[in-house]
Amino acid sequence: MKNIYITTTLPYVNSDPHIGFALEIVQADVFARYNKLMGREVFFNTGTDEHGVKIFRKAESLGIDPQKYVDEYAEKFRNLQGALNLYQELHFIRTSEPRHKKAAQEFWKRCEAKGDIYKKNYKIKYCVGCELEKTDSELVDGKCPIHPNLTIEIIEEENYFFRFSNYQKPLLKLYKERPDFVVPDFRFNEIKAFVERGLEDFSISRLKTKMPWGVEVPIDPTHVMYVWFDALVSYISTIGWPENDDEFKKWWPVIQFAGKDNLRQQSAMWQSMLMSAGIEPSRQIVIHGFINSGGQKMSKSLGNVIDPYAVVNEYGTDALRYYLLREVHPFEDSDFTMEKFKEAYNANLANGLGNLVSRVLKLTTLYDIRVELKSASEVWNDSSVKPFRDFIENYEQNKAMDFIWQRIAAVDRSIQETEPFKKLKDPLKKDEGVKIMTGIVSELWCIAVLLEPAIPQTSKIIQQLLKENKMPEKPLFMRKD
Repeated sequence: MKNIYITTTLPYVNSDPHIGFALEIVQADVFARYNKLMGREVFFNTGTDEHGVKIFRKAESLGIDPQKYVDEYAEKFRNLQGALNLYQELHFIRTSEPRHKKAAQEFWKRCEAKGDIYKKNYKIKYCVGCELEKTDSELVDGKCPIHPNLTIEIIEEENYFFRFSNYQKPLLKLYKERPDFVVPDFRFNEIKAFVERGLEDFSISRLKTKMPWGVEVPIDPTHVMYVWFDALVSYISTIGWPENDDEFKKWWPVIQFAGKDNLRQQSAMWQSMLMSAGIEPSRQIVIHGFINSGGQKMSKSLGNVIDPYAVVNEYGTDALRYYLLREVHPFEDSDFTMEKFKEAYNANLANGLGNLVSRVLKLTTLYDIRVELKSASEVWNDSSVKPFRDFIENYEQNKAMDFIWQRIAAVDRSIQETEPFKKLKDPLKKDEGVKIMTGIVSELWCIAVLLEPAIPQTSKIIQQLLKENKMPEKPLFMRKD
């Protein structure tokens, strides 16, 4: 796999960036950085989903044009690149861009030519929060379990539909042939069970008189595309489809990172749409869980929403990246409170990694101990780091981080047990002390190299300090009281 294309979902711009999307994009960023370090060409994509009834209603309530509204919020998501120190060549697609609208309309035409789009009258129960139809079996006490504070709406009108029902067998065939198509396994089992129960055609348009904010249906200007049908096409419009065939073929298929509330859309609806348009399915779908706060779903009304910008401003980018990668489970739901964050920060960054770097460099600079360091390539290709590489390639970032912190703990134990600080003071044992420190510096160098995909700024600082045999001017992570 010489070229690799990685994308997040496109967050819906009806509110500020939240910690759940920060998790998703940092997970994807680690994978992108790792593949770049392995010598692969990487196309890393994110962006914003900007159409649909929620956007239209919010802009209308504020008395502003929907485009102006989404422009403001899109910038907040674009700024995550700097705040989270994301991959330098990150691509950003907006669904209100002309290039995307053109691609979405061409995609519609191809599905229509296949015979998979038709028009009918219908009546459904609809969750505005999910932008999805809901069956009675999916509701709890008549409410969406994901958005219980929103009223389920009844929609009754004539819309265009996609023949999802045509794709049960093709989807099951895809799942059988690609046993790692959805990660983790329990999410893959969920979507397989969903498809096996049978598929119902889904609505892909809305009347323009009721909801004018969207991509116009190419065959019928009285309708706009349903937000999911439009937004999913962004994964191919961002790499030049349909006009730049060479660019598209260079990167497609894609590895998609998404939350568990996107499982159906990404691994079933989107894949059937691709088949209809004559496009190869995605390479892989990686599904993460939700981040709760204090055991409860985050919500503004409860006052427990974690703002990633606020965390970065107080603790720094790498501190947040560390927490999301090690302390949050990559696949299961996890809990995030500032109390837990602060505890982990002090224990593992300020008192852990940061303190270790200071202790080691204090001794090497005091006694002018110079160590010949391996190249980064030698570190990555060493057999001892194969478990770390396997964890990253299997999207188990928490285990990869545990692997590094186990090595950090081992270095700490080695210092305590061998006491090089005492030997270096004794002329008769100084050579032994230097030998011990040479091994410790070599191991700390390996740790710094392995940290590069996860906490890149800190990794680079440690590498530079070790190369120059120089004490840090200030602690890498200031302890928070």
